[in-house]
Amino acid sequence: MRIKSWIAAGMVGCAFSGLALAQNLSIATGGTGGVYYPLGGGMAAVLSQHVPGMQATAEVTGGSVANLQLVRSGKPYIALAMADASQDALMGEGKFTSGKVPLRTLMVLYPNRAHAVTLEGNGITKISDLKGKRVSTGSPGSATEVMAFRIIEAAGLDKDKDMTRERLGASESANALKDRKIDAFFFVAGLPTSAVTDVANTPGMKIKMIDHDELVPKMNAKYGNLYVKDVIPKDVYRGMETDNKQATVMNILVAHQKMDDQTAYNIVKTIFDKRDDLIAVHKEAANFKLENQTFAASPVPFHPGAIKYFKERGVKMD
Repeated sequence: MRIKSWIAAGMVGCAFSGLALAQNLSIATGGTGGVYYPLGGGMAAVLSQHVPGMQATAEVTGGSVANLQLVRSGKPYIALAMADASQDALMGEGKFTSGKVPLRTLMVLYPNRAHAVTLEGNGITKISDLKGKRVSTGSPGSATEVMAFRIIEAAGLDKDKDMTRERLGASESANALKDRKIDAFFFVAGLPTSAVTDVANTPGMKIKMIDHDELVPKMNAKYGNLYVKDVIPKDVYRGMETDNKQATVMNILVAHQKMDDQTAYNIVKTIFDKRDDLIAVHKEAANFKLENQTFAASPVPFHPGAIKYFKERGVKMD
């Protein structure tokens, strides 16, 4: 039986009672070709092992948008999500015009790099070159699609009129590019992401990453200061000749605002206590840093249980 601990009214009143309840918790992640899924699996393992009474499982999903909708359902979910999609969910904007999602941040995770991927010989060196091309902008339930649309818009293109657009996940996009069924794809993820590594390591193909950092000011002017200019170092993926200048957005771990304080505290404490175990799963966990846990770092308010833990660790969140 699932115990919806943060929906039970009595639990909020005794948030730090220390009582151990049987809890089934689902972690909404992403597709198998990205970083969310393996990291979410690692989180599920450490939470199940080290939080008394908790059984956590990682679920394959369409990505951030789908994850945030799962949190809205009120069922026992926590979710990995990009900050831009989370802001839309909190405000009831973009893909969430049907209703706001009552979110709270548990922790700031790691930077998500926008990969704009093509192959040498496709005649694409900048985002505006995607005009007239076949492009995958990510799966329908992903925040990759949200950010890809914003990059395309900032480059002065119409996502619906100026290209033939596919809506594929990371692995599907990689396979379609290798099969020459598309000319380029977007995927927003940590480093390295397996789908892009797959393309880069395919014999007879040379990957090309499309620079687009010059579009960040336009994106921020319209959507808020969510994006930063960043680079994917040339040694991350085979065949890259130079660093890729691109846009980055932060990932956050979120929960429903009604999650009880003790559960939120236990989740955050365990993830930080077992960070080394998670680094062994994927090296992006090395970016789980206490100094990144500030009110300015997430567009979604922090959960009181998370704030309690960070203050115990001496984090100055203001």
